[in-house]
Amino acid sequence: MPPARKRPRSYDPAKTRAAVLAQFGNVRSAVRTLTPEQLARPTRLGDWTVRELVAHIGTALQAVDRLLDEPEPAKQDARLTDWPTAIASDAPAIADTAHRLGADHPDLDAYLADLEQRFTARLDAHPGSRLLPTSAGALPLADYVVTRTVELVLHTDDLNAAVPGLDVPVDRQALAACVRLLADVLAAKAPGGSTEVRVPPFAVVQCVEGPRHTRGTPPNVVETDPLTWIRLAGGRISWADALATAEVSASGERAVLGPYLPLLG
Repeated sequence: MPPARKRPRSYDPAKTRAAVLAQFGNVRSAVRTLTPEQLARPTRLGDWTVRELVAHIGTALQAVDRLLDEPEPAKQDARLTDWPTAIASDAPAIADTAHRLGADHPDLDAYLADLEQRFTARLDAHPGSRLLPTSAGALPLADYVVTRTVELVLHTDDLNAAVPGLDVPVDRQALAACVRLLADVLAAKAPGGSTEVRVPPFAVVQCVEGPRHTRGTPPNVVETDPLTWIRLAGGRISWADALATAEVSASGERAVLGPYLPLLG
């Protein structure tokens, strides 16, 4: 008999909202300290500058405002774990928008402040059950806000990589939500129970087809830290490189996640 399908992970909307605003606030505080020279620095995102990266970080909140302006779908037809892989088709448009926003908003702090205010007001005005027409399909607002933690945490890491010494802090609750969502995306992409993936202290999932582990020490185990997991899922580092630098430990013949990574489009 096949194993029972697990219930989707639930997230507390109030905690998720607080985490998103906390991480956005961390970015805003750091952006105020950036010099023109730092804003012109390159990033690991193709031809994006730091200015364009910051402008794009703002769209993590602006997307909620934009989707709420669209007609509400009749019914939910997507799952939270569908979102990361669905954004691949948006990549060219995302890059074009980042370039445009970076040029259009010389005062980045004012730009971010306006987006934060609008985001807060829109969440106050709509229930978490309100459906949004996302690129993955119709999702509840409360679920879509969880995806904002992925955008903010991953791009905070991009910002820290681009500006040595900036050290924008990562909110613990935002980090937890980001790690858990991406771990669940892996489990959905590589369904099975032969391999246990551990990202302490936030997530443990079973994945990959093969003999299912039921008790004792799993024969196939992958373990890494939260930021390394997010970099792997986001395509910032490769599976081979993470193994070579011992940022990931993997034991067992099925403890190979390279074929399933990255998870984001």
